[in-house]
Amino acid sequence: MKYLFFTNTPAHVHLYRNAVEELESRGHDALLLARDYGCTLDLLDYYDLPHVVYGELATSKYSLARQLPSHYYTIVRKTREYDPDKIFGVGAYAAHAGAVTDTPVVLITDSENTHLDHAISRPFADAYLTPHTFDKDLGEKHHVFEGFKECAYLHPEEYEPQSDIRDQLGVGEEEEYAIVRLNAFGSHHDVGQGGFTPEKREQLVEELSEEAAVFVSDEGGEMDFSDLPAQPFDLHPALLHDALAEASLLVADTQTMVTEAALLGTPAIRSNSFVGEDDMGNFAELEQHGLIYNIREFEPVLETALGLLGEEGVADEWARKREAFMADKVNLTDLVVRVATDSTMLKSLPTKRTHERMVGGATV
Repeated sequence: MKYLFFTNTPAHVHLYRNAVEELESRGHDALLLARDYGCTLDLLDYYDLPHVVYGELATSKYSLARQLPSHYYTIVRKTREYDPDKIFGVGAYAAHAGAVTDTPVVLITDSENTHLDHAISRPFADAYLTPHTFDKDLGEKHHVFEGFKECAYLHPEEYEPQSDIRDQLGVGEEEEYAIVRLNAFGSHHDVGQGGFTPEKREQLVEELSEEAAVFVSDEGGEMDFSDLPAQPFDLHPALLHDALAEASLLVADTQTMVTEAALLGTPAIRSNSFVGEDDMGNFAELEQHGLIYNIREFEPVLETALGLLGEEGVADEWARKREAFMADKVNLTDLVVRVATDSTMLKSLPTKRTHERMVGGATV
């Protein structure tokens, strides 16, 4: 069979890369339609994944609107040329490619607040797969799994370190280091949202550097390091998870890396305008299990970060919490492969509605 996967961001490459390799090992054909955004193409080349680029996207807020027509033109043309049996993606591009080619589409998403994308994707999706924490009902085709989309590549059965990361970063075996991840806020769902201001970014780095070495992963590439006690994370982006696994702390105003840190057992602090009463369900659950902190205001971010770096036994404590948390989580790569190759697989998965009834019954 032939499978088409959409990789619009670097996170989507990680989401589907192991499934693509497994399907190819079983004799199937797979192709990834990719957007030139951030390090997406670098990751596709690193993992030697078969791909075609449908367009590019800058990190500015209005780049998507300008590029959208050409994106769709190329997507429709390439999908028709490839003629897949099934399409996997995250949102509208994949859903609409399936609609115009009459191809079944499975979407995997974990973001409840992308309301526009859900509205324009939902009529054309044959199935949605979301984490069990997803706090929104997308209808009768909405199925859930126990875990997060990051379980496709950071589940204990899937993740193996690729390098001696401390040597490559130039830090000692016992030396503490922190990673600061900064969001460009250039995606469509980021419009109107924000994180650390330039001044707070500098203050954060300066104060963290008094307790640990600091590496900054800046999606927008705007940070000036000339007068800062920090280094840019300038290794290949495929090594970022290795760096995250060894880090003493992650502080971020972005989303995905916070979940990744939690699944690797690294303490993480998340701070942006998404934090609040209407926050995503996965971040609420991770905080309930003591794996991350969701903090909107800057001063408590600093206080918590410095406290974690100065406390004894944090690494062992987080390792125990991570092991307990991951014990019943699904290997999402295995699930994607089964959904791809077994037409009856979706029927065995609970829908959002049946899952809520089961959870509700268990708590009575």
